[in-house]
Amino acid sequence: MAKKLAITLKRSMIGRPEVQRVTLRTLGLTKREQTVTHQDNPAIRGMLNKVKHLVEVQELGE
Repeated sequence: MAKKLAITLKRSMIGRPEVQRVTLRTLGLTKREQTVTHQDNPAIRGMLNKVKHLVEVQELGE
């Protein structure tokens, strides 16, 4: 079965470069402490790598 990722926005996107803001919005994150789930795939991992200093990621073994 495919794994899922729980992604939580831990730091504000205020004052961040536009590229990082767009990446967070693409992931579905708009507010601090908001959590979204996504399938674990290379595209999502690449986006998380760009904003790894702003988010917390947990692997859900579904």
